[in-house]
Amino acid sequence: MITTFAGALNTGLRRALEDDPKVILMGEDIGRLGGVFRVTDTLQKDFGNNRVVDTPLAESGIIGTAFGMALRGYRPVCEIQFDGFVYPAFDQIVSHVAKIHYRTQGKVNAPLTIRIPFGGGIGSVEHHSESPEAYFAHTAGLRVMTPSNPADAYLMIRQAIALDDPVIFFEPKRRYWDKADVDFLALDRDGGLPLDRARVCATGTDATVVAYGGTVATALSAAKIAAEEGHSLEVIDLRSLSPIDFDTIEASVVKTGRLIVTHEAPVFAGLGAEIAARITERCFYQLEAPVLRVGGFDIPYPPAKLEKFHLPDPDRILAAVDRTLAA
Repeated sequence: MITTFAGALNTGLRRALEDDPKVILMGEDIGRLGGVFRVTDTLQKDFGNNRVVDTPLAESGIIGTAFGMALRGYRPVCEIQFDGFVYPAFDQIVSHVAKIHYRTQGKVNAPLTIRIPFGGGIGSVEHHSESPEAYFAHTAGLRVMTPSNPADAYLMIRQAIALDDPVIFFEPKRRYWDKADVDFLALDRDGGLPLDRARVCATGTDATVVAYGGTVATALSAAKIAAEEGHSLEVIDLRSLSPIDFDTIEASVVKTGRLIVTHEAPVFAGLGAEIAARITERCFYQLEAPVLRVGGFDIPYPPAKLEKFHLPDPDRILAAVDRTLAA
């Protein structure tokens, strides 16, 4: 069926609620309103306010409460309304949620999923367009995921909720309205791609472009333009930001000899730096040029009218392609 990214998430959450009575949704305005982006629309009406809970405006309280519920056998799914609002809950996430399994020598799990709309592209005000993924990917004990399309949105949210590990689930907010034909029954039957595997979205021979979340569609647009100019780009959707599927990236780079990593977060100390370092180690003798990164600038997120200059676009990715091919 044709569905939006947000609609696919809604269907995934609905199936999770149906399948397991221990699944609880929590967040600000997720019940009667259905969430700011309507991802949880109608779920409180259908499952009741004990399973789809409108919480106070207190992110630390949301995560702290959910953490306690997870320790008691529930599977809470928390919504942080916008990426910039997660910081009040940062201590709960990195000091407690991420560490409980290690602290108890594996005796205690925290099956907690934290949904965070992230990234720019929608013209929001301050604190509503951030890319904080590196903070969480750096934290041992957390899985960090981000789908880029409706099919993965449905599949990955279900996989995340089923895990016994805590998951930070980033949703690229500018893709909420993207549409695609999703066969939910086939995904349920086949299981889809494992949660920690990257996907090759477009095959190519001249250079590899690694992207995730909102920049995957940007990278595919760049690949299409490059093809018209006679260059063949292989595009990889990372999907999992921690752990990272380096094997898929390595296999591609061995073939193409060149790598470009793009993300919306600032380039400095971003995930692109880790990917560049690892692939340089693993593919030192196959690389024909240095690994290049295309990302946001090292500034606070700019005002809405300037964000188009901040976010990577096809032209900036293609400029990196020209640089790597000229090396």
